[in-house]
Amino acid sequence: MSPTGELAGIGVLVTRPAGQAQALCDLVAAAGGRPLVFPTIEILPVADPEPARALLAADWNLMVFTSRNAVEFALALGCAGAWPRVARLAAVGRATAVALTAAGRAPDLVPPERYDSESLTALPELAAMAGRRALIVRGEGGRALLGDVLTERGAQVAFAEVYRRVRPTRDARPLIACWRAELGLVIATSDEVLLNLADILGAAGRELLLATPLVVISERTARTARELGFRTVRVAERADDPAILKALIALTKGTP
Repeated sequence: MSPTGELAGIGVLVTRPAGQAQALCDLVAAAGGRPLVFPTIEILPVADPEPARALLAADWNLMVFTSRNAVEFALALGCAGAWPRVARLAAVGRATAVALTAAGRAPDLVPPERYDSESLTALPELAAMAGRRALIVRGEGGRALLGDVLTERGAQVAFAEVYRRVRPTRDARPLIACWRAELGLVIATSDEVLLNLADILGAAGRELLLATPLVVISERTARTARELGFRTVRVAERADDPAILKALIALTKGTP
């Protein structure tokens, strides 16, 4: 029997970290696609958690979590999920907001549409930050934009880095060997995920990768993809799984 559904048997490369891909894979499979999990980032605790632990225990006017990983690794340091010493809690994305809510406190601020730092800083509640203490909870080496914008608006900004991202050591030869027969779409949810994928595939897999339609979740990663040489790139409307699935389906239909 031929596969049915809007993805109708198309292989989709899912590059999220292990343990974070299942929900998206389930959506792809429900649409008739064939998800193939190939993590290009591994998420690990920071080598020394004590600086972050001390910052997380302090008083803050604003605490911003940049990802679900930030929530989970902060909680792993023994923090109280209700954040009683924080006046306002913010989440960059919906998955982050869900994680905070499950931990004991729903965030006060979440971007209404696109889930990124630009949308968060556009909220009117963050327009006047003079004299406010703001803590950004993130992974090592996260984007500077959020901290820069809050600092420019007068906030005293600190960073609690609670996890680190590492490129896993992977043998790409089996993936490259089956690529033409098995894969029709690729998902990359960050610049680092995409660049790691290109590095892991190396010269042997470069043309296969660049010729495969790609779904990303930000214009920033779309620019990176085009600079690498991707021919077809689509940006999901939001950084969540249903929007990613919608973008995958649109690519199969040739929707602009």
